[in-house]
Amino acid sequence: MKKILSIVLLLVICTFALTRPALAADAASGAKIFSANCAACHMGGRNVVAAQKTLKQDDLDKYSMNSAEAIINQVKNGKNAMPAFKGRLNDQQIEDVAAYVLEQAAKGWT
Repeated sequence: MKKILSIVLLLVICTFALTRPALAADAASGAKIFSANCAACHMGGRNVVAAQKTLKQDDLDKYSMNSAEAIINQVKNGKNAMPAFKGRLNDQQIEDVAAYVLEQAAKGWT
């Protein structure tokens, strides 16, 4: 019985020790990444290429870009004139940018 308990305990310890905890998106980090990679086209939530498709809340809602998943997909894969950032930014950086964009849109990009 002790041997079985020892094995179970070892399996539980290994399971928790070897799994990576999910990292929460960090809008503060996203602000730095946005500034370095996105601000040239999206300063202040604007869009210099497609002026009607801003990062303001109304436009995010209008174009179904009002979720982290939608923004992450667009940043990773690009679309139209927007380049893909997959390969330039890692998943955590892209999640952080999405959190920053959503936070700023909610605040009106002030």
